[in-house]
Amino acid sequence: MTHSEVRWRRAWLPVLACGLLAACEIGSEPRRLTPTSIPPAEPARDIPPTSAPVAVRDAAPVPAAAPGHDASPTAASTTAREAVSARVMPARLPRTQALQELAERLGAPGTRVDDPCVAPDGDGCARTALGPFFDALDALSVGRASGPTVIEAFGNSLIAGDRIVDILRDDLGAAFGSAGRGLLLVDRMAPYGGRSRTSHSASGWQPRTLGELRAPPLPFGITGVYHVATTAKARGRFHLDGEPKGTLWWLDVPKGGALTVSSGGQVLAKTEPTGDGAAHATHFELPAGATSFDVVAEQKGAVVQGVVLQQARPGIILDMLGVPSADAGLYARVDDAMLRAQLTEREPKLMLFFLGGNESKRLEWKRMDVAKLRADLQTLLRRARAAAPASACMVVGPMDAVSDTHGKAQTFKQRPFLESVVSAEREIATAEGCAFFDTFTAMGGAGSLARFYKAGFMHDDLVHPRGRGLDLLGHLVTDALLRAWVETPPGAGRVAALSPGTGSKTLQPAPTAEAAP
Repeated sequence: MTHSEVRWRRAWLPVLACGLLAACEIGSEPRRLTPTSIPPAEPARDIPPTSAPVAVRDAAPVPAAAPGHDASPTAASTTAREAVSARVMPARLPRTQALQELAERLGAPGTRVDDPCVAPDGDGCARTALGPFFDALDALSVGRASGPTVIEAFGNSLIAGDRIVDILRDDLGAAFGSAGRGLLLVDRMAPYGGRSRTSHSASGWQPRTLGELRAPPLPFGITGVYHVATTAKARGRFHLDGEPKGTLWWLDVPKGGALTVSSGGQVLAKTEPTGDGAAHATHFELPAGATSFDVVAEQKGAVVQGVVLQQARPGIILDMLGVPSADAGLYARVDDAMLRAQLTEREPKLMLFFLGGNESKRLEWKRMDVAKLRADLQTLLRRARAAAPASACMVVGPMDAVSDTHGKAQTFKQRPFLESVVSAEREIATAEGCAFFDTFTAMGGAGSLARFYKAGFMHDDLVHPRGRGLDLLGHLVTDALLRAWVETPPGAGRVAALSPGTGSKTLQPAPTAEAAP
């Protein structure tokens, strides 16, 4: 099989890089974006070939069809892990080829996931950091999963428009099945952008996010966003795709009033607020054949944190929890009780943390130091892991970045603290039992942002990728994560032991008829 037959493929979906963003850090100060402050999208320019094309890594053979999945739970005397003798790269989407070719032309070689051993077993390793997620993929691949496999993606403006992580969602969904949209917002985080992770239409809501300069008055749940009804009868309409049930996450604020969920004139649920200030989850059944439902505030002041829509069948769900301007420290604005309750309800198998870009910026501006960066990330990971102890976790480091020129000529000088951030995030992730993905190295290291910009895949702010630049970053993460799954043997005792802090490694499966050594 040729290399071209096993490379990733993914279509280009041209949208603005900031997407749903309520704020981006541009220039010397964080500021709220208005519709006119987002750089306009332009057709991507032709990309000149690099002087030294990057060789494509060897890949495991692709099976004739994507791994199957059962739509209902099945009884089994053996675990899914025991049923998997070797993992093979799943069949890929038909247009991912273009992204792999783009990576080669831009000199983005990709890199492997650092997946440290968290359960040493003599000279080997019984379990790596990503073990819970890999076990879930095993169960999906052999049809023994009993329900959805949920991924929670926390992060900053790189993912807040639902780009980058959409590649991971789509590719994993194509390989292992999709179980629906998951956690959505009642309205957008700004009055512009797409609605891929929100209601289909809405009016009468004011968004507040944990990324704002001054802390908003109410606590946050895991979405990092809440919407306040600015008028009576504020409404969000959600289109349905056959989901049998839904959940409304809301904050019971004093004098906030009730929220009603209805479809086709039928009231499905109504909240009963007492003003206790706590977060609540109201579950509702959806009528067979319903095509939409509405969430309506009975009076001004009602607060919605999110809406969950998913199928009961096995498959992948990825909740996008990115917030503009976020860093690890700002996630301290998430209330601990809400964090625990909502992650318990979501039952994730993988938590992703796309962080580091804003931290490197604030280091350059002397608004934080490396010690605070390390402490903030350690605190966030410990809180998240305590709230979801059965979940794997992975930190995704920052992309290449350049110093702020404050309106002067673009020099593409690398941001001075960038590599210190990458190093600190890798060390903290490993120490806390999480995997780490080095986006900076994967996209080509120092100078890669200039190549992206000259090819037309960066906005003029030199901070936010756009279009296929975002798709490519998503491809690099997805490729590395699935390769780590393939190369980590499903059985215990066959993984070389790895001491914390040793960084990237290659885990080779034992030779089988399906996978080459």
